[in-house]
Amino acid sequence: MAEKVLMIALSPTMETGLISKWEKKEGERVESGDLLCQVETDKATMDYESIQEGTLLKILVREGEQAGIGSPIAIIGETGEDIAEILAEIEAETKDSPSDGTEEVKEEVAATPAIEEAEEYTGDRIIASPLARRMAEHQGIDLTYIQGSGPRGRIIKRDILEAASQPQMPGTPTPKSIPRILPTAADEVVPVSIKRKIIADRLAESKYSAPHYYLKLRVASDGFMKARKMLNDTLSERISVNAFIIKFVAEAIKRHPVINSTWQGETILGHGSIDIGLAVAQTDGLITPVVRDCGNKGIIEIDKELRDLIHKALNNQLTPPEYSGATFTVSNLGNYGIEEFTAIINPPGSAILAIGKMGKEPVVVDGDRIEVQSLMALTLSCDHRVIDGAVGAAFLKDLKDIMENPIRVLY
Repeated sequence: MAEKVLMIALSPTMETGLISKWEKKEGERVESGDLLCQVETDKATMDYESIQEGTLLKILVREGEQAGIGSPIAIIGETGEDIAEILAEIEAETKDSPSDGTEEVKEEVAATPAIEEAEEYTGDRIIASPLARRMAEHQGIDLTYIQGSGPRGRIIKRDILEAASQPQMPGTPTPKSIPRILPTAADEVVPVSIKRKIIADRLAESKYSAPHYYLKLRVASDGFMKARKMLNDTLSERISVNAFIIKFVAEAIKRHPVINSTWQGETILGHGSIDIGLAVAQTDGLITPVVRDCGNKGIIEIDKELRDLIHKALNNQLTPPEYSGATFTVSNLGNYGIEEFTAIINPPGSAILAIGKMGKEPVVVDGDRIEVQSLMALTLSCDHRVIDGAVGAAFLKDLKDIMENPIRVLY
């Protein structure tokens, strides 16, 4: 009996998924566990493995289109099976559900200028159906570049689908859809990916719901860099600076466990495990692989795990447990030459540490002597609902002492 294949949540924060590639074609046999399609989530591109068996009778969501959790994306059944009843059921459900701009609905065939939304381009109105406008907005397509195929040049649904399927970035001119006047340097409309949208939503929510405050100080880094060199001289692989910082942060959190907490409205959750995330830049956004239980691991073990996680992050291979649930986050832009910066707290954590570059500077030491030292700027962003100013300051002071005197981690 034919069954609908539903979009499932492939990450904890996923609300919609974009089909980036179908691995099976209509008419092909599908076994349980077969890779059915690739789905772009808010964090990465994930494999969708079928839990059903049969023939892929119908693909409902094409490559480049999105579907919400629980929405049908395909139909699997026996070869030659009649699926008209299922298609009618899906169509009825679609009509009853709120429009998101991508569902199948009946196209209007006549323009209605009296109620048509007007946009101006070189003195001419752009005529497009309401559905086409919603789809274009949803997919980031500039209507000024679309040549409509409907009555009187009206832009309709199939024009948007064709533009979205072009190999060029949607919104840039194509041979079929060149605007009448081309500027010297054309604007480029880049559609917002699911990942970028979730990053924007989460960070905006964090920034405007969590009352941030910031603590800054400079750390003499010669001590731990010397310790790092001594350790690396005994190993075949060099331990990264980030591994040292994560270990130092974990030791400072042990002394100030409230830093490792989450605001939950009526309660504050104190986490038993120190799970530290490191912000890693990808081509289409930011992801935070998490090293678990850092308080009970040594620097070598942390570095090995971090190396593997970063490799996966840069190749879009992280699984949800590997990038979610950091109780504290480190963001290091020192390699870019950034002297100092402030970072937005990454939920569910209540604090994030921003690391600037290491650079030599003259410092006044005991006896009013001037000495050249390597200094690094640290900026701690704290959620004031959880971490009071004095607590954040004490944590940052202890972290500075540990980094300047690494032997402190031994007691």
